[in-house]
Amino acid sequence: MSESTTAPDEGGMITRSVSTEPPLLSCRNVTKQFSVAGGHITAVDDVSLDFPEASVLAVVGESGSGKSTLARMLLRLMPVTSGTITFRDQDVTNLRGAELRRYWSEVQAVFQDPFSSFNQFFTVGSLLRRSLKLAQVGKDEVDALIEECLGYVGLTPKEALHKYPHQLSGGQRQRVMVARALMMRPKVLLADEATSMLDATLRVNVLNVLHDLRAELGLTVLFITHDIGQATYLADRVAVMEHGKVVERGSTEEVIFSPQAEYTKRLLADVPDLRGSLKPRA
Repeated sequence: MSESTTAPDEGGMITRSVSTEPPLLSCRNVTKQFSVAGGHITAVDDVSLDFPEASVLAVVGESGSGKSTLARMLLRLMPVTSGTITFRDQDVTNLRGAELRRYWSEVQAVFQDPFSSFNQFFTVGSLLRRSLKLAQVGKDEVDALIEECLGYVGLTPKEALHKYPHQLSGGQRQRVMVARALMMRPKVLLADEATSMLDATLRVNVLNVLHDLRAELGLTVLFITHDIGQATYLADRVAVMEHGKVVERGSTEEVIFSPQAEYTKRLLADVPDLRGSLKPRA
């Protein structure tokens, strides 16, 4: 359910339909500044976003727009300068120790480079079992859980477990990364440019995996991308970032087919007609 408005707010952001579903994850007035010689730079500037359960929100912007910095703050890999992050209506902005580890078990990430995310001297099976050992999963559950999560991303143990990362294709490595994240039974998956290093065919395969996981597991996905075409293909809602600010947000259809912000119009001018690519599969 949503409410609709197209008026800019005090910060100049254009908001279209707004979901009235309670958010699973949200940030309010989040800002990140970095100190530099002679002052500071603002990478994320007063951003507020909601992530309803079992939805896909794409955050779109060019390099330097602040979208990856926002993702790292949501993951609590980077402290905020100001603002708050909440998960299940609880403030998680300053979690530490065991509480932060519990948060990480429910909010997982897949990053841009699937190759550098693995230790190349260990097989995929060894790496996945080590992750589960660190998560203190019982030995009798490990093999079944690995097989289950590989199945979610369209891989079998035979295809992956006894191979080293360099023996897998880029798409297979990225799907293994998604499987590793799923083994923690997360409620939220942050995919930060997770397809940018893949060719077109492999990219579509990974996007379809993310789409299916939302449908099958009720997973909430934050999809960070510079490619507004990929956002169109996967997301329910889109937020567009420029110079650290969200300049427009709304349903995918609204933002793509009736953009209001000039920056959004410029991004769309660089891609083909997107009317046929709103949803990957039924």
